[in-house]
Amino acid sequence: MNGAMYREILSDNLLPSARALKMKRGWVFQHDNDPKHTARATKEWLRKKHFKVLEWPSQSPDLNPIEHLWREMKVCVAQRQPQSIPALEEVCMEERAKVPATVNTW
Repeated sequence: MNGAMYREILSDNLLPSARALKMKRGWVFQHDNDPKHTARATKEWLRKKHFKVLEWPSQSPDLNPIEHLWREMKVCVAQRQPQSIPALEEVCMEERAKVPATVNTW
């Protein structure tokens, strides 16, 4: 997906969704710092449409809980220090297998 497609999705869905949810005036739109979200054209589009946007850090675990899991994976992989792509793949698969089944349902 690129910025133009993202803006098209917003155009088709953001205001209709806010209306369907009976959002009152002053609601704030939230997205993360994905490049298509922070692109100049996207920011300008949101500004022209008078949408209030809550700024949020990229890869924020508050917004995206899977980031907690990615952080743990990165730490575990770094500790094992694989020395090649095949070794990296093997370490990733082994660490992935350690994820509890309750998390796997995400």
